[in-house]
Amino acid sequence: MNLIIFRCKLTECILKRLHLFIEKKTYGQSALKFNLYHKDDLHLKTDTHNMALIKSVRGHTPQYGKNCFFAENATIIGEVVMGDNCSVWFNAVVRADVHSITIGNNTNIQDGAVIHCTYQKAKTVIGNNVSIAHNAIVHGCTIEDNVLIGMGAIVMDHAVVQSGAIVAAGAVILAGTVVESGYIYAGMPAKKIKPVGEEMKEVFSRTANNYIMYAQWYHSDT
Repeated sequence: MNLIIFRCKLTECILKRLHLFIEKKTYGQSALKFNLYHKDDLHLKTDTHNMALIKSVRGHTPQYGKNCFFAENATIIGEVVMGDNCSVWFNAVVRADVHSITIGNNTNIQDGAVIHCTYQKAKTVIGNNVSIAHNAIVHGCTIEDNVLIGMGAIVMDHAVVQSGAIVAAGAVILAGTVVESGYIYAGMPAKKIKPVGEEMKEVFSRTANNYIMYAQWYHSDT
């Protein structure tokens, strides 16, 4: 009888360990949340990188620099190379499965934004101090340094948004368009509206720095 009880207990322990192993592999940090294991047993960093979906595809694994923040339900896939102090916010997707996505330093990709590319034809390159606002789509194009892409804006394949430009909320930058440095583009399709004023020039650095600060709030609470 004692042998039967021992075997049952042993089987229960093995199943429990197997369940926790599967949970670790599938959900990353969820086991930590419920204190099922000590963090040293799981060999997980106690930061939000483990909670976002960071996935390899076609032999490419996302690479990122120091002090980056990825929200719990952000998705970062494939041939992504990202610099320091970047952030990818809630429901945002950076999907480099069909071509590469390169992102510089101090760039934020806000809630619901999508960064993608076109198979074998159009990679995506995003510079430093760029803000991609909520629900924007950046697809197979080049975004140079110090650019603001407004909420819900769309930038299509082979477009180039030059340094110091602003793409207004809801604007559609058609494929191959060059958005000139120092100008605001708006409309559908987007057209050059006016120069970026002196006050607006501060928006680039202010927004980039603010999002670095926002990300620190989340780091401090993990």
